[in-house]
Amino acid sequence: MKILVCISKAPDTTSKIAFTDGDTKFDENGVQFIVNPYDEWYALVRALELKEQNGGEVTTITVGEATDDSIIRKALAIGADNAVRVNMESTDAYATAFQIADYAKANNFDIVFTGKETINYNGSQMAGMISEIMDLPYISIATKLEMNGNTATIHREIVGGNEIVELNTPFVISAAKGMAEQRIPNMRGIMQARSKPLTVVEPVACENLTTFASYNLPDAKSECKYIDANNMDELVALLHNEAKVI
Repeated sequence: MKILVCISKAPDTTSKIAFTDGDTKFDENGVQFIVNPYDEWYALVRALELKEQNGGEVTTITVGEATDDSIIRKALAIGADNAVRVNMESTDAYATAFQIADYAKANNFDIVFTGKETINYNGSQMAGMISEIMDLPYISIATKLEMNGNTATIHREIVGGNEIVELNTPFVISAAKGMAEQRIPNMRGIMQARSKPLTVVEPVACENLTTFASYNLPDAKSECKYIDANNMDELVALLHNEAKVI
């Protein structure tokens, strides 16, 4: 079984967020980047579990520049067999999906995994675009995946219940919480990652369909008011006069 896992970098959640160039570009200075958690914890780990159960090979793919190599190496340390980086700055979801789909089509993967979204953009667009470009079935926000030969049984949460889908490979799937449990790379995996292949390929021609007009930070949270537990009258007055219904 050949599995392709889409890996992207994201700022650590403790990073201080700022913008440059007239608020049109994210300021990466001093930011610690990590593997996007949905890609790592759920998509990659479940792909590795499937390989361990059924044999095969797990390849990661990242659309990015050389600065992304460190997070790609972490994915290799967790257990991926090899990695591909499309040498292009990822600034548009469609162009990024096009690069991934082009590589996937040329290499006949059984499953293309993504996380359900990235924690920096929260777009949840990539897997759907990849499946459309490749003309493959797509299951979104999946919480469980079991394979029996080339037949997959997939669970996904829907409004008011749980949906179970069966389909044959090849397909595209986005993974959500419940798909797998996080793995911590051990020293052996870290050492092996240094020698695993990381292939850099040049992008194919594709136009960007979107550009970033501007970024802005959310409004600062208002200060909390603390009321003495015995001062019920003050609490009631504040609720009547100052509380806002959202």
